[in-house]
Amino acid sequence: MSPLWMAFLILVFPGFAFTFAFAMAFAWIDRKVTARVQWRVGPPFLQPIYDFVKLLGKEVIVPLGGAKVLFLLAPLLGLSAATLASTLVWQANLWPRPGRGFVGDLIVAVYLLTIPSLSVILGGFASNNRVASLGSSREMKMILSYELPFIVALIVPIVNAGGSIRLGEILLGQSAVSHPSGILAFIAAILCMQAKLGLVPFDAAEAETELMSGPFVEYSGAPLAAIRLTRSMMLFVMPVFLITVFWGGITTEGGVLSVIVGSLKVLLLLVIVILLRNTSPRIRIDQAIRFFWGPFVTGMAVLAVVLSLLGA
Repeated sequence: MSPLWMAFLILVFPGFAFTFAFAMAFAWIDRKVTARVQWRVGPPFLQPIYDFVKLLGKEVIVPLGGAKVLFLLAPLLGLSAATLASTLVWQANLWPRPGRGFVGDLIVAVYLLTIPSLSVILGGFASNNRVASLGSSREMKMILSYELPFIVALIVPIVNAGGSIRLGEILLGQSAVSHPSGILAFIAAILCMQAKLGLVPFDAAEAETELMSGPFVEYSGAPLAAIRLTRSMMLFVMPVFLITVFWGGITTEGGVLSVIVGSLKVLLLLVIVILLRNTSPRIRIDQAIRFFWGPFVTGMAVLAVVLSLLGA
């Protein structure tokens, strides 16, 4: 692969520009559905772009005593990881054939999807603010709680695909949700996705009514715009990732109908995320850890792995 083609994939399609466009659309859907749930009209379609551009023009303030370089680089780290994760996942969907990608691209995608949360932790601690540090410590606990069941749940589609850890081969292998094990693992992964996105009921790190936005309390201007863009990108990338590994993806092999069906699957996951956000109360960090490490999520994921090994 030539450097020019690789740059095009990362920066334009299906990388940053492509992901940015859909991230803005998904952010609008999030705000629109939330408004409808609350009996409001909601914003116009281009409002997320207006907000992003407005933040870019605001003054960037670095807190006194903070680690300036790390404070400013942390949002870019999360944004870069979300872009690369989107590029990997969409390459598997757009060109789904055996041998496409590289061995272990699933593992790399999982790693990249974790980096935005790590960037939140780094930025919060680098700000030298007690409230931000408290939010970062909560984010650390959340990562420790949901990553275990999330990874266990991903073992199921790997087993169903014959042990392959290539995204493309998992996509082509079979739809995991056609098996009982896949359904259980899919449910566990959706719950973990809600926490990875930092949304209610698992938003203890941000908790605006308690911590004044937690790790983001000192951010302003372009860095805050990068943080919000990363969150919007993750709102787009995470459902596509789960659809790819569990539910047949959004492949172009079956023509326009296949793309439409795959897109509807992603929108269904998005609506589930939004409804969970708007109908659930925030839970404490200790409750979140017990929830994810308990029998309901981790236990469900382990049961799904056992069933998949038994062929169910």
